[in-house]
Order: sequence, then C-alpha cells, then structure tokens
Amino acid sequence: MMTLSEIMTEHPFTLGPENSVKQAMDLMQQEQIRHIPIVDEHRHLLGLVTLTDILATRESKLLLINPEREAEFTDSVQLDEIMTRQVASVDPHAGIKEAALYLQRHKYGCLPVLRGRKLVGIVTESDFIAVAINLLELMEEQEPPSDSDL
Repeated sequence: MMTLSEIMTEHPFTLGPENSVKQAMDLMQQEQIRHIPIVDEHRHLLGLVTLTDILATRESKLLLINPEREAEFTDSVQLDEIMTRQVASVDPHAGIKEAALYLQRHKYGCLPVLRGRKLVGIVTESDFIAVAINLLELMEEQEPPSDSDL
C-alpha cells in the first residue's frame, strides 16, 4: 500500500500566527501555493490559512479601495485572526486512497501531515492529480496496440 509519505510535500512553506495577511499573500503569490500551515517555533500545527481565507479578508475591488489603504490593512491583520484552528490532519503512514476519499468527502483542498503534533508535510489536491496522471500513463503503457496503431 502506498502511503502519504511517498507523495506529500515535505517541509511545506509555513508562517507563524504573528505573521500578517500581507506576508501570507506574498508567500502564496511567490511560491504559487494556496495553503499555508501556521506553526509555532517547534513546528507544531496551530492552524491553516488558505487562499480563500486571504481573499475573504481583502476588501472588494468593486469598492475601488485605495491600494495604500489595502496594503496597510493587510499588513495590520495577523494570521491568528483569520486562520482555521480546527484542522483535519493525517499521519505520514496513512494510505493514499483513504486520504483522497477524506479530501473528497469533506471538500478539503489539503491535509497537513503530522508526526505527533509536528508538521512534517502537506498533501494537496495537486498531489493526488499527479498520482492519477502517473496511473493513467502506466495504464496506457500496458494497453495492447489497437488496429489503428498498426
């Protein structure tokens, strides 16, 4: 059985609860990620901030807010004010299928991977898509040639 330790992203980008919404926005944009685990100095998981959380804190562009005012606002709000504290997590030895079913059933975009209370990785929808692509490629390699291929 394949486990999450085989597909997870080890050492994911993290921030602390004292970091600002602006810092989270910048990290998400720079690293092209949508989920940031929030950890303490021992890498114990405290919460999770998602792109949806970030977007919910920003004022609507329809209000034509002054860019300086928006930057000031996002720099003043700390992540502990917006993070989700009750976060589902998973052990690195959990099975891939069970974790995928859990994500699908609960409509989560990621699961932090913990060993005890310490964050050791993260598994996202993208990781499961990569597994699906690999499986499809293996299936294609094993298919017998069709008449049109001859």
